[in-house]
Amino acid sequence: DSIIMSVNQLKRWTALILYVASILSLNVSAVESDEIRSQVSKLIQRGTKWLESSQNQAGWWSTADHPAVTGLALVAMKGDPSGFFESNEHPAIKNALKYIDSCYHEDGGIYRINLITYNTAICLMSMVAAGDPSLDERILKSREYLIAMQSDFGDKGVMDHPMDGGIGYGSKYDHSDMGNTLQALEALHYSQHLAQDQSSAKNQKLDFAAAIQFLQNCQNLASVNKQDWVSDDETNKGGFIYYPGLSKAGEYKDPVTGRVALRSYGSISYGGMLGYAYAKLDKESPQVQAVLSWLKANYTLDENPAMGLQGLFYYYHTMAKALTVYGVDTLQLKNGETVDWRKKLVNRLASLQNEDGSWINENGRWWERDPALVTSYALLALEKIYYSLD
Repeated sequence: DSIIMSVNQLKRWTALILYVASILSLNVSAVESDEIRSQVSKLIQRGTKWLESSQNQAGWWSTADHPAVTGLALVAMKGDPSGFFESNEHPAIKNALKYIDSCYHEDGGIYRINLITYNTAICLMSMVAAGDPSLDERILKSREYLIAMQSDFGDKGVMDHPMDGGIGYGSKYDHSDMGNTLQALEALHYSQHLAQDQSSAKNQKLDFAAAIQFLQNCQNLASVNKQDWVSDDETNKGGFIYYPGLSKAGEYKDPVTGRVALRSYGSISYGGMLGYAYAKLDKESPQVQAVLSWLKANYTLDENPAMGLQGLFYYYHTMAKALTVYGVDTLQLKNGETVDWRKKLVNRLASLQNEDGSWINENGRWWERDPALVTSYALLALEKIYYSLD
């Protein structure tokens, strides 16, 4: 009996120890989250202060020709957790909205000279962020504009072309691409609550099945993509390229087939993962799991994988968005290391922030020598992290 009693006591003590340990673990986790949140908040406030001070008197940032840069800055400022830019009457917000309004076309496009999809989608996002009901009709019109740009290059209504289902820079281009498709999907995702309030006759919808097909056509995954350039070698399997037939990371010779294949790269692979989320593809789907596996295998914050420093901050930006949207808390790397990607990314962005609060990439590819653009990317990444912390 005494032996049985001792065993029972041991079980009770073990249960108590495990319970106390779990409580302590939760407390440590909560403290770490609070510390990260505090650090992130300070980085954001320094960054938004720089944006506020660098705005042109006419309401735009960097260039009057491309309202998307102003749209990104506006979304970043509105996302400041301090609430300092919450009111649309704040001069920086008010002037930015006035400038974006000056770029609005009656058909719903929002642009000045070119990059029509990119400018329209991001400016639509900025109007959503403003939260002003008086902008709802314009938002809905811009949604219709973006939806109408979904590509159908072959027979109408038939997925018979690799570019079908995606969205490109505008009607004069003969291809869709990942960048514009992602921006359009994001804008449609965050404005869908307004569209749901409309009658079915007015509520035009994107063909999400076609969009998913286009995303698959940009993925190095032979199980869903049968194009000649697709490779299933471990170096590239699961990652994404810019559009069917072209990768910004270039070509290589497939070690298995000997054919010309296209390299996957970091920023656009996170973009593909994020695009799948906005197109409502389940996290457990083979496509999402394949790109997540590629991203884990190529995880780094020192560069944009396969691109070096080109597009580095866009890489950080898409990383933060994709991983938070799919609820990925840690990355289990192939070497067995478990990475707290939020903490790592926050520390990396903290180390790169300039004394004045801005960020800049010394590699100017894709406009990343523009501090307003890069600062907005960094702030949007940090805000995603801030709001995703428990």
